[in-house]
Amino acid sequence: MSGFEVIIYEKQDGIGCITLNRPQALNAYNIRMRDELYEVLGAIKADPEVEVVILKGAGEKAFCAGADLTEFLTAPSPVIARRARFERDVWGLFLSIDKPFIAAMHGYVLGSGIEMALCCDIRLASEDARFGLPEPGLGIIPAAGGSQTLPRTIGRAAALEMLLSGRWLTAEEAYRLKLVNRVIPRGDLLPEAERLAVKIKSHNGLAVSHAKQAVVRGLDLNLAEGLELEARLGHYLLTKKDTD
Repeated sequence: MSGFEVIIYEKQDGIGCITLNRPQALNAYNIRMRDELYEVLGAIKADPEVEVVILKGAGEKAFCAGADLTEFLTAPSPVIARRARFERDVWGLFLSIDKPFIAAMHGYVLGSGIEMALCCDIRLASEDARFGLPEPGLGIIPAAGGSQTLPRTIGRAAALEMLLSGRWLTAEEAYRLKLVNRVIPRGDLLPEAERLAVKIKSHNGLAVSHAKQAVVRGLDLNLAEGLELEARLGHYLLTKKDTD
């Protein structure tokens, strides 16, 4: 895929790589990025060749420093904004993809940057990463699921402190709160994300996607229902294996 202005999408050997490409604006999430990301995510979901995806930011300073408020706070009208959100529900599409996503984060990871990372399954951060949700200080709240995904990841109390106080987290604090899986030296961040993607890709793709489904869908169920889901998915894999 080509012709994008603020996204770079590459695919090689079953691994997709999305680069947020507005380094001059700290990779702030704008309307153009929303539309291009929606197109890329739809292609990834439909592409059987892609088994794992890495999400990263261009430039030296940021993974994503949040939404470009000069655009999103000047929407033409509530009706048009609701229609655009319905037609291009990036976050719903993100969460519907059963292929593993790895976020490789450096520098500023703010607002929509955290929300994008929370849509990913594994989050790697460089030592210089800084995390924050500045929305309440701007008179708004997270608009891409952050108020729901963050407490499900780091717990209610930590999420509320971060959201209400506006306090930023260092990479080490984010690791202690389990917002990120690992903290990695800056120069090793992308190579480690690539190594992890290759390792995941070495496993059976159907088993990987079903394992993700079991965890993600199971978290919204009680234990008995989760175990039933696991049994159904496991049985399908065994049946599929026997017929191959």
